[in-house]
Amino acid sequence: MSAEQPGKYFVKVLLVDDQALIGEAVRRALLSDTEIQLRYCGSPADAVRTAEEFQPTVILQDLVMPGVDGLTLVRRYRENPATASIPIVVLSTKEDPTVKRDAFALGASDYLIKLPDAIELIARVRHHSSAYINQLQRDEAYRALAESQRKLLEINQELERLTNVDGLTGLSNRRYFNEFGAGQWKLAIREQTPIAVLMTDVDCFKRYNDHYGHLAGDEVLKNVGAVMRQSFVRPTDLAARFGGEEFVVLLPATPFEALAALGERLRANVEALEIAHAGSGVCKHVTISVGGAATVPQRDDELLALIEVADQALYEAKHAGRNRIVTRSK
Repeated sequence: MSAEQPGKYFVKVLLVDDQALIGEAVRRALLSDTEIQLRYCGSPADAVRTAEEFQPTVILQDLVMPGVDGLTLVRRYRENPATASIPIVVLSTKEDPTVKRDAFALGASDYLIKLPDAIELIARVRHHSSAYINQLQRDEAYRALAESQRKLLEINQELERLTNVDGLTGLSNRRYFNEFGAGQWKLAIREQTPIAVLMTDVDCFKRYNDHYGHLAGDEVLKNVGAVMRQSFVRPTDLAARFGGEEFVVLLPATPFEALAALGERLRANVEALEIAHAGSGVCKHVTISVGGAATVPQRDDELLALIEVADQALYEAKHAGRNRIVTRSK
């Protein structure tokens, strides 16, 4: 509901009665409590809309009005999400157990014979308003708590992401690669499925830095990282920065026969960037060398051993002239 000050709720009474005389009598009865705000509605057709706009803390609803009876309005208040929980005190000219029963069954909060004594009216208005305001404040506190928890969760998720991400390239870092790789390695052992690794190194990267500067070198690493992200898109594929200008890709459920094509696609995608490299002895553009290894791991095998085989294949690719892929099975 609306409030004149953030976090503070006021006692607001909506009186719905077709008799202006009753409206004036209720106004006078409430005069002694200056903290109570009163809105009078003399037309039953406008009652629900007025309640939506005014957002009272209690509705005083006459039971007998032309065009629509008060019990019908009680039902309409309860059916409207904007007014469903507002306390409703029905006003009647007589004590009628059947009418009382029906009123409470439809959602009325209280039943008063009009016109009640001013002291009693104020007491009931304050009682129902207090309970309603307390509920509003609890709901507000719960929403604030839920929002705080949501933001905290987002912060924690972002912190966790940052601890797993290389700050320069946006790829996973070596720490996360080790954690993720350990889980995939165990899965491959249990299910006896192949798992592969590609080790990648930017060719003549020191010469690039010497010629273009380290900031330009950082841009090269970012671009290579972006290509790696785009080249391996299966949910279980993981590209990571291994260190310096060296990258690694973990490829679960990937047989040795597929490795050469995957490595060649990566190599070609990097070369297609056409990043000028005047210091390269291989090509006029930035290129990479790729070493790959695959295996179906057994119980006592370790991922590190597969990485070492892929690293050896990378060494062979560089020794053979760079800008190429060499694969080895373990």
